[in-house]
Amino acid sequence: MLIETSKRLAQQAYEKILELILSGEAEPGEMLTERRLAETLDMSRTPIRDALLMLESEGLLKRHGSRGLQVKQMRIEDYMEVLQIRLLLEPEAARLAAGHLTAETISDLRKRLHDLIDGAEKGATRPDREAVRAVDDGLHGAIANMAGNAHLAQIIHSLRRQTQIFDLRSIPERLTSTCQEHLALIDLLEQGKSEEAAEAMREHLDHVRASIIRRLTPQ
Repeated sequence: MLIETSKRLAQQAYEKILELILSGEAEPGEMLTERRLAETLDMSRTPIRDALLMLESEGLLKRHGSRGLQVKQMRIEDYMEVLQIRLLLEPEAARLAAGHLTAETISDLRKRLHDLIDGAEKGATRPDREAVRAVDDGLHGAIANMAGNAHLAQIIHSLRRQTQIFDLRSIPERLTSTCQEHLALIDLLEQGKSEEAAEAMREHLDHVRASIIRRLTPQ
């Protein structure tokens, strides 16, 4: 029971610190200390320490000597290298996951994607990045989890966390096109079309990469 409580608290601390990083409240290069985080999050230092180790192992934090852990500054070269690995792994995950996502998961993802598209078409205020990220995580996470390989899912999860920091800061929102690509991918996954799903995932990630290149290439 004590071990379960400790793990639960560490996971809660992990989620809270991760949100600080992804929201930009904890900026690239900023040093994160157990004491300050414990005060900010109103938690004890033990789960904070465990959470920081988890984030370090995922490549989101970098140890900086005796000073502690620093939020990693993601360079474009880092992003492209990680995305290249994702291009190798995630199409295969989509191929393996085809036909295995639950009807409930598919229905929920479709609804949330259509809601985002409807909001954009109606000229609503800019969608909350957290909501957009949650849908993106929901789809890519479900595919990784249903590929039938826990190690593959863990690697994809870690790689996505690393590129997500760059996504939120440096590339434009591809909201409508991304949602449409995701909806097409969901259709293929639901129909169990494994090879087509793999190709759709590859094209989606290629489009993400192309959007970054366009954004960063001088006009």
